[in-house]
Amino acid sequence: MAYALQQLINGITLGMIYGLIAVGYTMVYGIIGMINFAHGDVFMIGAFLSLISFILLGIAGITYVPLALFLTLLFAAAISALYGWAIERIAYRPLRGSFRLAPLISAIGMSIALQNFAQVSQGARDKNLIELIPGGFDIFQQDGFVVQLTWMQIVITIVTLTLLGGFTWLVTKTPLGRAMRACEQDMKMTALLGIDVNRTISLTFVIGASLAAVAGMLFLLYYGSINFYIGFNAGVKAFTAAVLGGVGSLPGAVIGGLAIGLIEAFWSGYASVEYKDVAAFSVLIIVLIFMPTGLLGRADVEKV
Repeated sequence: MAYALQQLINGITLGMIYGLIAVGYTMVYGIIGMINFAHGDVFMIGAFLSLISFILLGIAGITYVPLALFLTLLFAAAISALYGWAIERIAYRPLRGSFRLAPLISAIGMSIALQNFAQVSQGARDKNLIELIPGGFDIFQQDGFVVQLTWMQIVITIVTLTLLGGFTWLVTKTPLGRAMRACEQDMKMTALLGIDVNRTISLTFVIGASLAAVAGMLFLLYYGSINFYIGFNAGVKAFTAAVLGGVGSLPGAVIGGLAIGLIEAFWSGYASVEYKDVAAFSVLIIVLIFMPTGLLGRADVEKV
């Protein structure tokens, strides 16, 4: 019982990070109907930017952790937003009217370029960070096993829920959100009504990249080690989460992220750590076979 509770906590924490990344996938797909396969690498770039920021702040003598976290979050989100904007302008906008396979190939090429850029500029070795938010408290004990909830896990949960709540408000209550939903329904009619479609799509990429950067910072703080390849692994799992929850559904992205995080945590705890990725992707295959639209997704209606 105690061990299962600990794995539940670990799975929810990991699922929160996957959910943040998955929101970026589902946002882009919801508007332009394409998957941004470079999104996971923006998450990786955000993690490296966070590490660089922490190092620079330490050199500058800013050691107050809450201030350092706030400044790092702003720095990583802002620079990653520029990456998101550039990806849309370079890899998607010129190919928006072409056949659907062309943007997919372009996004994969952008993903490889970002991976190699990080490898060349930061090196192939793991980069480590000291624990900035140590400690926690015990919540349960059984047969000598102590269930712990760390402060870092609490921070991840609070930050993720706050950002997801703010983004939900943005989509449902603001003019930008209405423009996003209008583009999702009919992009041509939206343009005829005077809405700047290019600006709306660019801002969607920017917001998604910012959320991925925050997830990268949380990942760095939680695990304390990153490398140029984390974007591929986390990106594929977040994509799996988006498909599981229903690509195009924001609540589905979060639910899918939690599901993948829990599957990974419990499989690692009760089966084999080496095959935790196999378990997650097996779930994806099963969902695609029996529920192609995911848990909360809806079937596309082809306009004729």
